[in-house]
Amino acid sequence: MARSKSNQDTTMLEMALVGYEFQKLKIDEKIREIRETLAGASSSSAAPVTDHVRRAKTAVPKKRRTLSAEARKRIAAAQKRRWAEHRKNQAAQEKS
Repeated sequence: MARSKSNQDTTMLEMALVGYEFQKLKIDEKIREIRETLAGASSSSAAPVTDHVRRAKTAVPKKRRTLSAEARKRIAAAQKRRWAEHRKNQAAQEKS
């Protein structure tokens, strides 16, 4: 006896998968358009971007900002104060 119920279930799942893949493609396209708009590119004249190209574009490291010597000294002094406070609290806890 054939199991028609499992065949129908498989067919339904396959149809659902096709539908979801189509929706995913539409969503990916909208995401690409929004990213291009945010980047200042015109979405109507841009060529389609594949996933590996998109990953390559986002993998480029951003330019790091440099700190002035004065800023580095302020940060170092603040860190020394925090460590001094930490050591002071630790010594008080050990005495207790």
